[in-house]
Amino acid sequence: MSSDMYLKGMVLIRLISASIEFTGAFLMWRYQRLDMAVRINGLLGLAGPIILTTTMLLGIAGLAATKVPVAKIAWIGAGVVMILWGTTR
Repeated sequence: MSSDMYLKGMVLIRLISASIEFTGAFLMWRYQRLDMAVRINGLLGLAGPIILTTTMLLGIAGLAATKVPVAKIAWIGAGVVMILWGTTR
């Protein structure tokens, strides 16, 4: 698989993420209720880390396929883990 395929996958995931965010904003506007807006926002908050993890894993897989040194991939992976850990504490 070429690196172009990994990039297209990352772009597609981010476009899906953007459409989920726009849909959430539209639903908040549509319902015009604070309790519903908080619920929708909570669901969107769950989707964020999943999207981040998915795109980063795809990017790391693409880097691994293009012969980037393992040490650099490990540093990138460690950075992703620290971001996820830092946002949950």
